[in-house]
Formats: sequence, structure tokens, C-alpha cells
Amino acid sequence: FHLINGYGLFSVMTKDRPEIVLEGSADGVTWIAYEFRYKPGDLKRGLPVVAPHQPRLDWQMWFAALGNVQRNYWVPMLAIRLLEGNEGVVGLLEGNPFPDVPPRYVRAQLYLYSFTTPEEREATGAWWTREFVRGYLQPISLDVLGRE
Repeated sequence: FHLINGYGLFSVMTKDRPEIVLEGSADGVTWIAYEFRYKPGDLKRGLPVVAPHQPRLDWQMWFAALGNVQRNYWVPMLAIRLLEGNEGVVGLLEGNPFPDVPPRYVRAQLYLYSFTTPEEREATGAWWTREFVRGYLQPISLDVLGRE
């Protein structure tokens, strides 16, 4: 019967929570994060209950964070759509931090997220702490890609 053996896609769960944070910038100096609807981002925002809904982009971003940009070729394409201000793509996100004009640059950073303790949450109001791991996607722009 093998009743105690692991099976299926999640027979072993990751213990860490790596998260990709997409950021846009008008000048390459000041970066503003794009927030996903169903993923950690803003440290003071908890996660909503989504079942039985399966937010596809948010789900794929989780898998992308477990690898690298070379194995997730679609992440740079997502960044290009943000640079273009593509309404269909921006509409998948919680909001648009660049409502008037798309950013000139987009990059992706990888962080390791952890839940705060109840004491930390009470003191700071934060649901999460995060630690910078590395750059995930270097800053790109349409003019460098020859699309502007």
C-alpha cells in the first residue's frame, strides 16, 4: 500500500521561501517594486486566502525563484512586457507603480522571506522579514534591447 511514502508534486516541500521581486525605475537609481496579488512582497502585507483559485503567474514566480533566470526564460519576457506597459500583463499584478508612463528599466531581485514572530508582528506590524540573496535579472531597458 505504501501509505507512508511521499508521492505527487509536493512529496517534499521547500523549507525556505525564496521570492523574486520585480522592480521598475525611471532613472536606474530609485527602484519601485511591482506587487503581486498573492505573493509576499510588502513586508506589512499578509497573504490572502485564494483557494480554490490558482493564480498562475504568482505560482510560476514561486517556481522561478527556486531556479535561475537562464532556466526561466519567460521572466525576462515578463520584464519586457512591463517595460512596454502591456496592460494585459500589468493587469495580472496588484497594481501599477508606473500608471502614467512605463519604467525605463526593470530588474528582478531574489530575497529569502520568513514569517515574523508574533512579537515582531506586534512591534512592527510586519508579517515578513526578508534577506537579500542576489540579483536575479540584471536591469534591462527597451533602448538596450533595440526596441525603443
